[in-house]
Amino acid sequence: MAQNIYDDPGFFAGYSQLPRQVRGLVGAPEWPAIRAMFPDVSGKRVVDLGCGFGWASRWMREQGASAVLGIDLSQNMIARATAMTRDPAIRYEIADLETLELPQASFDLAYSALAFHYIKDFDRLVRTLYRALAPGSLLVFTIEHPLYMAAAHPRWSHDEDGRKTWPVNRYFSEGERQTDWYVKGVLKYHRTIGTTLNTLMAASFSIRHVEEFSPTEEQIAAVPELAEELERPMMMLISVQR
Repeated sequence: MAQNIYDDPGFFAGYSQLPRQVRGLVGAPEWPAIRAMFPDVSGKRVVDLGCGFGWASRWMREQGASAVLGIDLSQNMIARATAMTRDPAIRYEIADLETLELPQASFDLAYSALAFHYIKDFDRLVRTLYRALAPGSLLVFTIEHPLYMAAAHPRWSHDEDGRKTWPVNRYFSEGERQTDWYVKGVLKYHRTIGTTLNTLMAASFSIRHVEEFSPTEEQIAAVPELAEELERPMMMLISVQR
């Protein structure tokens, strides 16, 4: 079973104050790049994996998706998503992505934002999603960039010139990582870029697009603290086709 850190009261209180949770999708600087990777969702059956507060699930319906299933392990997340949603075509379920089962060919698009790096058995999840997608469908997801999460102590330092520097170590030592974020001992699983992409291809997905997110000049002008994201990649955005 995946770690259910989001139902920890201290963690949830802090997480709920993030701009992307307060403002929704417009508070996520990577959202325009993600949106560009989506197909036309009109009439599509969508599964939103690690749906959180349901921001993307509701957006899919606004774009014409015929039905959306939002899945999250956290009871807190599902309760908040349900309270914020007034649409019978959106259904939310509590489920563990580590053991997820979905009907064959039941979806036309699968989406996940910053959830898959919490999953130990990525191979199993990918194969489950391949079976659950109709032929020609897309899986679009974001994860923490492997360079961002590989280090034993992932935090900024400064070099001799005073420039911010992010550590890169233990990159090829894949597996469990524990970090302190709102609470101690948040559990994630590091995989190299190669392992991530090869796992997708081994499940018979075709790679369509891979992007290492960085903010635009316009985004930095509006939110100056985003400038530090130019020093190292924080997220990978991946689109694959069944």
